[in-house]
Amino acid sequence: MKKIAVLGFGVVGSGTVEVFCKNKEALEKKVGDGLDLKYILEIRDCPDERFRDKFTKNFDDILNDPEVSVVAEVIGGVKYSYGYVKACLEAGKSVVTSNKELVATKGAELLKIAREHNVNFFFEASVGGGIPIIRPLNQCLSTDEIEEIAGILNGTTNFILTKMIKENMGFDEALKIAQELGYAERDPSADVEGHDTCRKICILASLAFGRHVYPDNIHTEGITKITLEDVKYCESMNSVIKLIGFAAKRGDEVAVMTCPAVINEESQLAGVNDVFNAILVRSDATGDVVFYGKGAGKYPTASAVVADIVNALKTDHTTRSMHWEDSAQDFIIPYRKLSNRFYVRAAEDRKTVEDIFGEVRWLSRDGAPDNECAFVTGELNEAVFEEKCSKLNVLGTLRVLDY
Repeated sequence: MKKIAVLGFGVVGSGTVEVFCKNKEALEKKVGDGLDLKYILEIRDCPDERFRDKFTKNFDDILNDPEVSVVAEVIGGVKYSYGYVKACLEAGKSVVTSNKELVATKGAELLKIAREHNVNFFFEASVGGGIPIIRPLNQCLSTDEIEEIAGILNGTTNFILTKMIKENMGFDEALKIAQELGYAERDPSADVEGHDTCRKICILASLAFGRHVYPDNIHTEGITKITLEDVKYCESMNSVIKLIGFAAKRGDEVAVMTCPAVINEESQLAGVNDVFNAILVRSDATGDVVFYGKGAGKYPTASAVVADIVNALKTDHTTRSMHWEDSAQDFIIPYRKLSNRFYVRAAEDRKTVEDIFGEVRWLSRDGAPDNECAFVTGELNEAVFEEKCSKLNVLGTLRVLDY
């Protein structure tokens, strides 16, 4: 009989317990042994009567129980989860988690501890919810040289942008609907300011390129400044706006960024709408592969957590290929050294724009005022672009990405 514990009984935690119990018989066949959920760590008083005998408020009950071999951490954040996860790994217990912030900020350290104690630290649910991406990167594409990863990694922002594009809805109204439907938190800043996407692309980049990429070192922009005017101008060039996290290998260095971007409607990412996510992996042998599905939600995320539990229970040694090294971040290219094409909306006349930027592609939209123009530049260095923009009355800018 193999026994597990779950840390946290919020949305994902309760979903994990439900999926585990509902599919227990099938999971036992996959593991080849009986399974038992022995503990649920939760500070609230028995939030679910069905599991009254499982609840504990004392983490030491789990840590000091030699029968518990796998622990699922679904608390979120770093304040409590980091200490709990570290202690479990050091005690010889494998840990699985959906906690993107924990993996993005402490992943290298926790993976190292797991290897030292011959256990595993799995985190499939930390990126893409129920979309399998961590294990395919680690196993299915392990023989390929990963050149680039780009994705729509946040369902909340994709839902808002879909409303703006498809229904001509302003940002504030779309955000309100997202909150009413439970897609956005009361404080949506982690989503709409790009921090959630940043953490996820850092995890993918760390795994793909073997060195830890810390979120604090990545240029991150959200979608709060995007307007319906921008949406309409981009439509005129057969393109849509998506919040994109990308990581690209450039020799021995890596370019990583999170930003709203103009994507051509022929792109495989352009048609990803509502709360769905998509992750494009570009490698030398396989070419482009796209993983698509619901990137969040109680049951999709819980399904990925339970899959990791099964994988950990079936593995009696550390998975050495699931790792990356800590790093000094000197391999990350400062974003101002990168080059892109740019979309610009400005309150300027065309001659002034051409004097500063040279030849550009002009865009149009119905109802544009006489003093407003929009255009796409040729490829420019980020620092040069910023300097040129400082000479204009700029109303909005976006990067134009080729995916």
